[in-house]
Amino acid sequence: MLFRQAIPTVERGQRPSSGSLIPRARLLSAMFTGIVETTGEVRDIIDEDGGRRVRIGADLDGLAHGQSIAIDGACLTVEDHSPDWFELFCSTETLERTTLSTIGADDAVNIERALPADGRFDGHFVQGHVDATAELRSMERIGDDWEFAVSLPESVARYVVEKGSITVDGISLTVADLRPDSFSVAVIPATYELTTLSEKAPGDPVNLEVDVIAKYVERLTEGYR
Repeated sequence: MLFRQAIPTVERGQRPSSGSLIPRARLLSAMFTGIVETTGEVRDIIDEDGGRRVRIGADLDGLAHGQSIAIDGACLTVEDHSPDWFELFCSTETLERTTLSTIGADDAVNIERALPADGRFDGHFVQGHVDATAELRSMERIGDDWEFAVSLPESVARYVVEKGSITVDGISLTVADLRPDSFSVAVIPATYELTTLSEKAPGDPVNLEVDVIAKYVERLTEGYR
C-alpha cells in the first residue's frame, strides 16, 4: 500500500475539525484483516444531531485523532481519546446499517485498528464496510470448538461460498456450511475467548461483511453472464 501526499480531504463519515489536518495515511481507504486486537466496553452513549457519540473503554497504545478503527466490523474514526478510552461518532447512516444502534452501556465490542503499511496480514481483506446485519440462530459446543449458525440475508447471499471468508462482527471467519438462508462457522477456543462471541446468545444481531473480492469478480464478469 503506497501513501502519497495530496491535498487533505474529508473521508465519508468523517467530520472535519477546526484547525486539524487528516494524517497522510488517511488519504487512502483504511484496510483491516478481521483479526480482533482486543475487546472494549461501552462507557457512555450520547445522542446528537446526525448520529450518536460513543465512548469506549480500552487499553490501546498509540491512538491518534483521526485514526481509523473498526468497532464490531464497522470502520469509524477516533475523535477523542485518553490512555484508557476513546470516542467515536456514529452517523445516522452507520446506525441504520449496522448493529451499533443496539449497543448500550457496559456492552462489549470487538476492536481492530487499521492495518499499517508494514503490518502482518493474517486474516482476509476487510474494509470495515458492513454489508448487512443478520441474526445469530444457534451456537453449539463441539469438543473444544464452537459452531455458530447465522442467518444469511438475500442481499448478500450470492457473495458467500462454502470455505470462503466472511466477517462477523469484525471477526474473520471461514464458512463451514452454507444453506439458502443461513451459514455456519467453526470457532476455535482462542477466537471464542478473545472476542465478543463468548457473550453472544441466539437471537443477537451481528454485522456481516462479505469478501470484497467476490464483489469485484461479479462486476468484472457482468458482461459475460
